Amino acid sequence: MATPTVVFTGIRPHGGEPIDLVVTDGVITRHAPAGTAAAATPGAQVVNGTRRIALPTMVDAHIHPDKTAWGEPWVSRKRATGIAELGQADAELFRALPTPVGERARRLMAHAAAQGTRALRAHADVAPAFGLAGLEGVADAREKLRGVVDVQTVAFPQHGVHAAPGTAELMEEAARAGLADFIGGIDPIAFDHDLTGQLDLVFGLADRYGVGVDLHLHDTGRDGLDVFDAVLQRTRALSLAGRVTVSHSFALVGLPDAELDRRAADLAEAGIGLTTVAPAGRTLPVRRLRELGVRVGLGSDGVRDSWSPFGNADMLHRAHLMARSLRARVDEDLELGFHTAATAGAELLGLPVSDLSVGSPADFFLVRGECLAQVVVDVPTREVVVRGGRVVARDGELVSG
Repeated sequence: MATPTVVFTGIRPHGGEPIDLVVTDGVITRHAPAGTAAAATPGAQVVNGTRRIALPTMVDAHIHPDKTAWGEPWVSRKRATGIAELGQADAELFRALPTPVGERARRLMAHAAAQGTRALRAHADVAPAFGLAGLEGVADAREKLRGVVDVQTVAFPQHGVHAAPGTAELMEEAARAGLADFIGGIDPIAFDHDLTGQLDLVFGLADRYGVGVDLHLHDTGRDGLDVFDAVLQRTRALSLAGRVTVSHSFALVGLPDAELDRRAADLAEAGIGLTTVAPAGRTLPVRRLRELGVRVGLGSDGVRDSWSPFGNADMLHRAHLMARSLRARVDEDLELGFHTAATAGAELLGLPVSDLSVGSPADFFLVRGECLAQVVVDVPTREVVVRGGRVVARDGELVSG
């Protein structure tokens, strides 16, 4: 259904000089000198941009909304060591929280959208401890927020596949039922102790049901690199270029330049993407990977879950954290995190890039500031968030959805 033409007056795309932006049917159709478009577009809805900076909305390429305690009473976490103990803490929190997973996921995803996130790739735990409740809850939240934020789902075996009997059957059920857009995996060597078995299952389901792959890989050193080699082999064999992502990818951090370049060239040729959540000291060398043609997205990871009391699902803040992790100082390096969250994130998720040019989706937000680098440092309030030419949030709160 057609939507009214909207004129956004006096906005500053990417921090440049003020212009008027004309939007028709959710697409930017014209740039005009500031103060001229409203009179030239009778009947249009007018939104005053008040000389705010306009920036493209962002993509959260890796988040776990099913685990969150966002908006719940404070949770006091127990000490835990390693993925197995943290996974057990997930199950305990899942049973203890009074609010259904669908409502918790919707609450968090709505908050993310109000901070300027246009799309998320949502990993939901699949294990005998949860069944498919996480994926079902995220799917319910996605439906309630349709038109506000786009959501891709991942069936994620947090407890392992070999290590948690019954998980393989649940993952196949999720794919067969259409609950999962991607099949996940986790540290096939160091945690699940079954490289061939886990990857054969993951890639076999992806091939059989026409979905993608998004694998958690925390392993460093030889284990991590061996997993990359196995993922490359299967991606090529099944012609899954553009549909495989390796998340975290710590094994690529700190590699000698020549080896990094060689492996990046292989990843680019095979169409395998990567994500980072910008942990201190373990953030991927994003600039070099991008230069070599590798798609790299940025994500929130867990948000106030059993693993950590931190996180806020604000991708502008995550861009700020990425800049700090990479010790950015000059404007170009400060801006890298934002471009990773916006343009690169859209590319990774297969979405049209929103760059505020004529013909691009009218997906952007307005903030106070002088330039993009300052915005990344200051993380100002998102005063207005626009999706498809429609104002969906003001001052960090949804007005729709």
